[in-house]
Amino acid sequence: MNPCRTLLAVLSLGLLSACMTAPTTNIHQPVTARPLPPPNRVDNGGAIFNPGGRSLFEDRRARYVGDTLTVNLVEKTKASKSSNSGASKDASMSLASPAIAGLPFKFLNNASLGGTSGETFAGKGAAAANNDFTGTITVTVVDVYPNGNLLVSGEKQVAINQGDEFIRFSGVVNPIYVTAANSVQSVQVADARVEYKAKGYIDEAQTMGWLQRFFMNVLPF
Repeated sequence: MNPCRTLLAVLSLGLLSACMTAPTTNIHQPVTARPLPPPNRVDNGGAIFNPGGRSLFEDRRARYVGDTLTVNLVEKTKASKSSNSGASKDASMSLASPAIAGLPFKFLNNASLGGTSGETFAGKGAAAANNDFTGTITVTVVDVYPNGNLLVSGEKQVAINQGDEFIRFSGVVNPIYVTAANSVQSVQVADARVEYKAKGYIDEAQTMGWLQRFFMNVLPF
């Protein structure tokens, strides 16, 4: 087989696999978990209490591995910073020589020397950021900590035309913040990680190429 054709085939497969691969993430893995198998049921002789399942008076809030929980994304952040600085320095110097008889150079008598210097510096900077992220995502309980807190993680994938959008969320939920509707606000989740990424030709057009990034990192100007 022609080596050039082999190389082109390998590159094509690599490009296709890159297009099909989801973007990298910092969300807690895994993003889902299967519930634990139910314990062996024991004949309780017709009693109402059943140690192998949920109580009749227990609500359906998430509390076990594999349970689902709705997270309302209400992330809003706003920050601004400005700074001003200035410095100035002035200096002057003068020197005069007295009249001394007998000097070989007469022009040095009563000669004067003077000089001034000045330096000024002014600096000013400002920065501002405003982010707004709202939406809803349902996550899965992937672990239950000894204190009862829930580690949740989930992903939502939306395909629009020739692009894919990924919404991911993970964090630690205190069960007391879970409402009767089995939902929680994202601002009440500890160690929250929220991601909104896309994959497709639109995202690739907005991403700088690896060769351009290389030259930007190595060029000193």
